[in-house]
Amino acid sequence: MTKAQSIHVVGGGLAGSEAAWQIARAGVPVVLHEMRPHRSTEAHATGHLAELVCSNSFRSDEADTNAVGLLHEEMRRAGSLVLAAADRHRVPAGAALAVDRVGFAEAVEQALLAEPLVTLAREEIAGLPPADWDSVIVATGPLTSPSLSQAIRALTGEDALAFFDAIAPIVHAEMIDHAFAWKQSRWDKGDGADYINCPLDRAQYEAFVDAILAAEAADFRPWEKDMPYFEGCLPIEVMAARGRDTLRFGPMKPIGLTDPRTGRRPWAVVQLRQDNALGTLFNMVGFQTKMKHGEQARVFRTIPGLGEAQFARLGGIHRNTFLNSPRLLDSRLRLRVRPTLRFAGQITGVEGYVESAAMGLVAGRLAAAERLGRAAETPPPSTALGALVAHITQGADAASFQPMNVNFGLFPPLGAMVPKAQRRAAMVARARADLSRWLGDRAAA
Repeated sequence: MTKAQSIHVVGGGLAGSEAAWQIARAGVPVVLHEMRPHRSTEAHATGHLAELVCSNSFRSDEADTNAVGLLHEEMRRAGSLVLAAADRHRVPAGAALAVDRVGFAEAVEQALLAEPLVTLAREEIAGLPPADWDSVIVATGPLTSPSLSQAIRALTGEDALAFFDAIAPIVHAEMIDHAFAWKQSRWDKGDGADYINCPLDRAQYEAFVDAILAAEAADFRPWEKDMPYFEGCLPIEVMAARGRDTLRFGPMKPIGLTDPRTGRRPWAVVQLRQDNALGTLFNMVGFQTKMKHGEQARVFRTIPGLGEAQFARLGGIHRNTFLNSPRLLDSRLRLRVRPTLRFAGQITGVEGYVESAAMGLVAGRLAAAERLGRAAETPPPSTALGALVAHITQGADAASFQPMNVNFGLFPPLGAMVPKAQRRAAMVARARADLSRWLGDRAAA
């Protein structure tokens, strides 16, 4: 049997790493091209593959009740490298799947380096890939290099849309004052004490909002000024400007928490989530910001429990670009005007770590199947994997397309009349059954 020609994957983030893994596990050689560390980005700090640049959370791991938890389950069943590494480097986070970001990235990189069919090329692909690469997955993520972005725009005739993705600060655990803060998960989920909570009474909250609104923001570059934010990742100063209670009903909501000092629910709360396996670093949940670093330190130290806080990383915002996928991609994630190019990850218009890796998983399996002469079928739209693919390639309105997290609203309606209280469970059961058939068909192909 003739050795299969290599498939090329451009970008070594979550989507690219997952795509390369899926291709190799199907028995097809793959070249993974990653420009870091030779050329870095505004958000990355290392040269590791699959580096997490924002939160360390993969969000809910509850497959029976949450669409992203169901996506976790489906990816595990499909042999995901990203989920396997996340499970091995999990840190406490209640019902969420959060990871030690360094251990996670190292595990993904080591697995790919140990795979004989994977070749890692540390180089930038400037512009479009060479024409003789007959199967390419572009998984360059939200920070695609300017030269490649311009080449894609020139090829498609479409301007890439853009928004800002924000990074939350990380504090050193030893500097958190537990005379004010306490450990508790919302509604006591998980181990019941997976988060550190810093409470604010009404006066403290009002003063905190005033401080945020008065803080000086970092300057935008000229090309950034008119870019819209993604609604699911707004900076706290943008939320505060929308209304004085916006933060209290958003990332600072106190529901499901009881301050042991008072025996009551606080007016507002700042939650800190463990960011590394050692438990020495904690992420300020939902506290993405464009405030200048000096302003951040000043404002955040007014939070009870963080008066002496030392920051391992302060918040920031970077540009995020994505394709108008409903207009540009076919149902197999291929560029309509050049089908040898397939796209995966955040550049396709999915939002979130897990969703990005999921598109890498699907793209890798589709590319490998095509290379082996097998039927390349996308997952059924009744599954979490398939619902995402269907949304970005067919279901979304191209005129108003914006990035989307996985959610049950993307799943096709149930055929039978199902009581409202049972619909989510019925959707999950249908997804599991349909994924089994898809995986079985793939195994038999």
